Amino acid sequence: MEQTSSEFRKRLRIPIAFVGLLWIIHIVQVVSGISFTTLGVFPRHVEGLPGILFTPLIHGSWEHLFSNSVSFLMLSVVLFWFYPRIALRSIVWLYVLSGLGIWIFAQPNSYHIGASGVVYGMVSLVFWSGMFRRNLKSIILALIILILYVGLFEGIFPGKEGISWEGHLFGGIAGILLAWFYRKEIETDEIPEPVIEEEEEEKRYFLPRDAFDMTMAQRRELYREE
Repeated sequence: MEQTSSEFRKRLRIPIAFVGLLWIIHIVQVVSGISFTTLGVFPRHVEGLPGILFTPLIHGSWEHLFSNSVSFLMLSVVLFWFYPRIALRSIVWLYVLSGLGIWIFAQPNSYHIGASGVVYGMVSLVFWSGMFRRNLKSIILALIILILYVGLFEGIFPGKEGISWEGHLFGGIAGILLAWFYRKEIETDEIPEPVIEEEEEEKRYFLPRDAFDMTMAQRRELYREE
């Protein structure tokens, strides 16, 4: 049974609440003058492990916050509407895996903050779901995401100073892994409708079905025996 609009709105409360939390945290930072940057991931240091939970909640600027908020909400709408069975689980896994990737592989001696890794993971998840599922809906979504977010591709390579490209990269990798892992979790609208074979109409024949199976001589012999 397909999800109703009310069910969709209920599910969407979670990403909306999450984005609201991001804005509250940033406002507290700005108003109090206290930076929460040190709560971010600090690679390969035990004290930096809690940052896996806190990193997506902290942003360094209004521009950074706004960009991630808009993208997160847009992609959440796509996931919760078209992939409701895996949406919440996927976002949670992207949250954890992107942060873990940063902690293990990112450049040391610096704090990494922002929800960009989760956003990149969501983009990757939707795109690669189209590649792995290969149904019309998922392919169209993949093409739309590719057009809208093709500019993000350069963000997975080292470049602009102060940008955690590692978070982008490992968020993207996590998205690929989840798209493959959940590829067989078919949504309701992806289940092919059963093909009902129509009963073959009874056919009327003017001659017996074996009319041409015997020669005339064989048929005469059969009639004599009868």
